[in-house]
Amino acid sequence: MLVSSLKKKLAGAEGDFLLHTDVEIARGGITAIAGPSGSGKTTFLRMISGLTTPDEGLLEVDGEVWFRKEPGKKTVVNLKPQQRKAGVVFQGYALFPHMSVLGNMLYASRDMVLAEKLLHMTGLQQLKHVKPGNLSGGQKQRVALCRALMQQPQLLLLDEPLSALDEAMKSVLQDELINVNRELGVTILIVTHDSSEMYKLCDRVLLFDTGRIITDTSPRELFVERATTQKFAFKGEILEILAVDAVSIAVVAIGNNLVEVVIDSDEKETLKAGDIVIVGTKAFNPTVRKIAAKDFDFSRL
Repeated sequence: MLVSSLKKKLAGAEGDFLLHTDVEIARGGITAIAGPSGSGKTTFLRMISGLTTPDEGLLEVDGEVWFRKEPGKKTVVNLKPQQRKAGVVFQGYALFPHMSVLGNMLYASRDMVLAEKLLHMTGLQQLKHVKPGNLSGGQKQRVALCRALMQQPQLLLLDEPLSALDEAMKSVLQDELINVNRELGVTILIVTHDSSEMYKLCDRVLLFDTGRIITDTSPRELFVERATTQKFAFKGEILEILAVDAVSIAVVAIGNNLVEVVIDSDEKETLKAGDIVIVGTKAFNPTVRKIAAKDFDFSRL
């Protein structure tokens, strides 16, 4: 169980804001950390790993306190990164170029039995003596993942690890992450902007916005069971509403494209030119509705 109630003041594009994480995460799952750029996602992972120090709060993992500081008081506990059982994988790999695949892994731990197991799980057996300069992006990310797992962490923290890979390689590595989670039982937190990745990998999504967790739900509830489904949901502006025969058609600008959507009588009564709307589908029927104050703008992910 991860218990995080941490606070840290951050600088944003629109001024300073407070990152406040008040959340509990059960052992063994895969949780997505999502939200717009600059909302505090990476800082959250860095505070857990010990690479960034919170201003105050509590961080506890499986009953062990990793950080504790009361408001206005001195820090009581702040374990160093190497004292925390947290494996970290960043987008940039951070491999040692002069070491082989196996050498990079054994740098984290000299456990050859575990190294061989991880090489087998990730399909790197034939590449264990190869240096990073001769590996593809997907292979380098596998090595970075294996090195993080060599520490037998309680938490595996992944910061957009697949964003630079092509779709085919993403899919392969997503399958390997699922396998790692099932085989080793490690709790995984992954920062991602990819809704399909969240849906495939994760059992939970924490949606951040300006330092706050504004939504805590399952990927299905977030992307499929909301008012419009994510597989067809776009933000646009109504340019005109036309009456054509017995139907009404809304002309909507979505990016550089113009689309025509048939709207029903109820929608016609509530919509007008200039409205910012969400064009989506529900039960395979197109829908157009105004963006409500409670709606999160998924185009910001």
